[in-house]
Amino acid sequence: MTRSSVRGDDTQEDAADASERAEAVREDGDNGVGTAADDAGNGTADGTGNDAGTGGGEPGTARPPRRRRRALRWTAVLLAVVLAGTAGAGYLYYEHLNANIRQDALNLGDNKVAAPTPNAAGQTPLNILVIGSDARDSEENQQLGGARETFGSTPLADVQMLVHLSADRSNMSVVSMPRDTLLEIPKCTDPDDGTVYPASKGRVMTNQSLGHGGPGCTVATWQELTGIHIDHFVMVDFAGVVSMADAVGGVPVCVDANIHSRDGGGHGSGLKLEKGTHPVKGEQALQWLRTRYGFEDGSDLARAKAQHMYLNSMVRVLRENATLSSPNRLRRLAEEATEALTVDPGLDSVKKLYDLSDELRKVKPERITMTTMPNRYVGARVEPTEDAEQLFRLVREDIALDGKDAKKKPDAEPEPPADPAAPDDELAVQVRNGTRTDELGIAPGRANTIAGLLVERGFTKAVADSSVLPSEDRTVIRYPSADLEGDARRVAKSLGIPASSVKRSTDVSGVTLVVGADWREGTAYKAPGSDDSTPESAQALNGADDSACMHVNPAFTWS
Repeated sequence: MTRSSVRGDDTQEDAADASERAEAVREDGDNGVGTAADDAGNGTADGTGNDAGTGGGEPGTARPPRRRRRALRWTAVLLAVVLAGTAGAGYLYYEHLNANIRQDALNLGDNKVAAPTPNAAGQTPLNILVIGSDARDSEENQQLGGARETFGSTPLADVQMLVHLSADRSNMSVVSMPRDTLLEIPKCTDPDDGTVYPASKGRVMTNQSLGHGGPGCTVATWQELTGIHIDHFVMVDFAGVVSMADAVGGVPVCVDANIHSRDGGGHGSGLKLEKGTHPVKGEQALQWLRTRYGFEDGSDLARAKAQHMYLNSMVRVLRENATLSSPNRLRRLAEEATEALTVDPGLDSVKKLYDLSDELRKVKPERITMTTMPNRYVGARVEPTEDAEQLFRLVREDIALDGKDAKKKPDAEPEPPADPAAPDDELAVQVRNGTRTDELGIAPGRANTIAGLLVERGFTKAVADSSVLPSEDRTVIRYPSADLEGDARRVAKSLGIPASSVKRSTDVSGVTLVVGADWREGTAYKAPGSDDSTPESAQALNGADDSACMHVNPAFTWS
């Protein structure tokens, strides 16, 4: 892991001022204890051009030396990302904070997922992977994480959450993946020393991906499984989460009975709370985020639910807590946040993190949806289900998980193309196989079958391409230029493919039919249903729900 070399030169105050500020931070309080923030982050500031903070403009501009009492505008979703955004106040020793931020490569895998196509307004969604590391690489991390025998061992990505910010910035979706999800980790190459970690032989637990070169391999693993393009990641460890929790004054959580997380094997988090709602901070906040023995069935799924509850509550605290206008509290929060984070190069400065938090802040809590990847047990582990692919598709297609997207009008019949189609027997068509899914693999021979079907229907120049393609959820026909739109539409009509699946794309050189996972067999195409609802098995939790309460396992209660 390398330190960011990015520096800001916008706060060159005199040495006395800097010394006074540092002393104020020291006097403000001790390091708190936080939580292994569950998830993720990838999201670029998307070119918003927001200033690095409320105290001034772009780096290089002069600032009044003591503008300390301007409140920082808040609203975020994810603990790590939101707190990182706090550091956005430009008057807080910008150079020093930038130097705190560690960075690592974004994607260590060989395969890349194309960025989504901008919408009609030119906007694209942001996908940020938030990773909570169980690193035992310092005395503080070891004490917080327990398991002293693992000191210095390879860290695990015990918390993984994908944060999806919609293209129009109206809603946000969060998808958690249980750490013991079985999947294949792709080949990853460590950019620091060139070490190549071969693809896993068979399925292994997803949390092992962090040990294959760093967080960039966790990103590669997510992209391989979901087909979702990831823009950024944010990683935080035990000590970082702990130190940030106190800085915001605690986060209210709820249990429906007295709880004490302990078990004979020593794996309990130590959390002890009375029934009801209580603010947790410091080490107690970390215990909440790590607890599995004590909630419901003692599984990672229950832990993910508790983490979602915590994050939703954190967002509300940040919106409502007026004490965050205190300059000392802001300085402390900025210090803790920047020291706790490892990010990709696209988020390696205070300004970039602030711009990201400014994007996240546009979403109101009632438009935030927390979910857990639908799964089923395989022995003591879990694997994704068919509902998981439905959830991933909604994210890929930027469909809000809260079901509150404006109802889309049925696709109107598009205007006739300016250039009519060529005669069928003169129309060249390339057919490719994009039917691969993680559960079923590739449906063999589909390109040949559909190319043969086109030839039978008079498209004698249709040919199959045998090259391997990434998966394509739905069958699509692409064309590179306006003069070929009529040809593409003609092919679609002959096969019963809707006009909405005919797309202009510079990725092809001619009319190209990609047979998707929705057409794995047969010669009659049936357009998939329009069910864009979030699966019940995703256990969706709305960000504005302040009545949620964790169910305590009776075996872990006390009186």
